Amino acid sequence: MAVISDAFDYREAFSRNLGWFSEAEQQRLRSCRVAIGGLGGVGGSHAITLARLGVGQFTLSDLDVFDWPNMNRQAGAFASTIGQPKLDAMARTLRDINPEVQLRLLPGGINEGNLEEFLAGADLYVDSLDIFALPLRRQVFARCRALGIPAITAAPMGMGTAFLAFLPGGMSFEDYFCLDGHSFEDQVLKFIVGVSPSMQQRHYLLTARTVDLFEKKVPSTAIGIELAAGVACANAVKLLLGRGDVLSAPRGLHFDAYRNNFTSTWRPFGNRHPLQRLMFWAMQRRLRQARA
Repeated sequence: MAVISDAFDYREAFSRNLGWFSEAEQQRLRSCRVAIGGLGGVGGSHAITLARLGVGQFTLSDLDVFDWPNMNRQAGAFASTIGQPKLDAMARTLRDINPEVQLRLLPGGINEGNLEEFLAGADLYVDSLDIFALPLRRQVFARCRALGIPAITAAPMGMGTAFLAFLPGGMSFEDYFCLDGHSFEDQVLKFIVGVSPSMQQRHYLLTARTVDLFEKKVPSTAIGIELAAGVACANAVKLLLGRGDVLSAPRGLHFDAYRNNFTSTWRPFGNRHPLQRLMFWAMQRRLRQARA
């Protein structure tokens, strides 16, 4: 029987990453700080994946507790964590993976008062805010742009994921999504269509009635969540290590495992592109018909 040491050793714990990363790159990940806003849905899976890649510093924020409807997809949702703050439960998990991890925790969620603290020292922002938290999301992406911090988002879309990156000097979140002047419901729909221009998931949504933007309810699967974590974190390490091309807005990608389909998207002018206007109109009409 093998003798297993009780003492944590960073090099040994993450040694199986070597080959995909060099020793120097692994040590670079150890010194990187990633800011993750929101630990429900994709946020928890993003954090765990990055921690297992050896990222050594995180700034985390969440203001919610785990509840039973989280069970189908959220990394920290277990019978034992129901009713517990998501931030506390995920902090324990990350420390279980890497006892040396450095965590800056913001238990009240992100707001104007702590946005600077949230992004201080961050090498990368990984978006995982609730899909309906658009005013806050806009503030965070704007501040990342002002500070020169790369910001990425990988949204779970049905049984697939759609990815966008907003890099310093590139197209901005505001110029891509074009949300001003629209109702809140239409802004949410514009965000969904903007993140996933090909909208592959629409082909197997059984009923549009399960999507209610007024009631802030959309269906989800763990499949989409885990695929999103893989795509987001693959691009995260490329950005953190300065290695490999990262598609940035107005370019993106959408992989749908259910449809066996990968699409690389390009939407010059973002949601002002004619194809985006058409897709927005079609999805808006479909949702209105479902409510009728």
